[in-house]
Amino acid sequence: QVQLVESGGGLVQAGDSLRLSCAASGRTFSNYAMAWFRQAPGKEREFVAAISTSGGSTYYADSVKGRFTISRDNAKNMVYLQMNSLKAEDTAVYYCATPFFDGMPKRPNVGSSYEYWGQGTQVTVSS
Repeated sequence: QVQLVESGGGLVQAGDSLRLSCAASGRTFSNYAMAWFRQAPGKEREFVAAISTSGGSTYYADSVKGRFTISRDNAKNMVYLQMNSLKAEDTAVYYCATPFFDGMPKRPNVGSSYEYWGQGTQVTVSS
């Protein structure tokens, strides 16, 4: 059974940095793409970043491009989201996700491309 467990959220000030982690288990991690999504109160879930199986390809939402970096360590079954220059509008619950099928989804920025989700970790940025 696939399990995803996020960690690393917290309360920070605008301009600070934070690194989120997601531990995956239950299948061969390196065969599957990984992604981060977020959901702010009263808003729909939105795509943040995605990474291919090898880590050679990454995708970002325009709102985080240049500030956030997604990476993975296939030896440790971990995916990370390094968040720099945080803004108040980055406040949300952050979720990691992975698809049912191996490889990179055709639409990596769409939530329905992913079948497995973690429980989320709260990130709060004070201005």
